[in-house]
Amino acid sequence: MSLFMGEFEHALDSKGRLTVPAKFRDGLGESFIVTRGLDKCLFVYPRDEWNVLESKLKSLPMTRADARAFVRFFFSGASECELDKQGRILLPQKLRDYAGLQKDCTLLGVSNRVEIWDTEIWANYAGEAESSFAEIAENLVDFSF
Repeated sequence: MSLFMGEFEHALDSKGRLTVPAKFRDGLGESFIVTRGLDKCLFVYPRDEWNVLESKLKSLPMTRADARAFVRFFFSGASECELDKQGRILLPQKLRDYAGLQKDCTLLGVSNRVEIWDTEIWANYAGEAESSFAEIAENLVDFSF
């Protein structure tokens, strides 16, 4: 299992390709999955993490409308990606549109996945989250340093 950490800024080129930071490349492997994430970002999973997540999502009760909607949304947005020789991935237009990716992107290492954000959207989100970080930590169950 890979551990992704850090924050990196890269720009999309005119063809929709994005450089993946060298620190993330080994953990992602040759082929990995990019899908719609939460909070208007993209989630990037190595194959082994994707397989774990897929098993969990398959176990959701399909008799529940919210479970069906989430699984449908999550899987229909998924795309298999590979790095080119320059360490870039081609992000499908639908995923770029979903996350509002125009030019400047921020890639975050978030434990078992990488997140891709539009830099401006990330800055706004991070600013709001930072101001309430202590409150968020207090509200989490069984969370201590």
